[in-house]
Amino acid sequence: MPQLNPSPWFLILLLSWMTLLLIFKTKITTSTPHSHPMLPDMTTSHTTPWNWPWT
Repeated sequence: MPQLNPSPWFLILLLSWMTLLLIFKTKITTSTPHSHPMLPDMTTSHTTPWNWPWT
């Protein structure tokens, strides 16, 4: 059985990985940005204190 030259296979593997990463990069950059969670407004005081539900 003849031994295969690894050079073209390495090039094929490298090109396929570059293509895959390029596809993922374009999918990530074109996706809608996620909204960041908003912190509650701490400037206004709460009108009712929080209680345990069973008390």
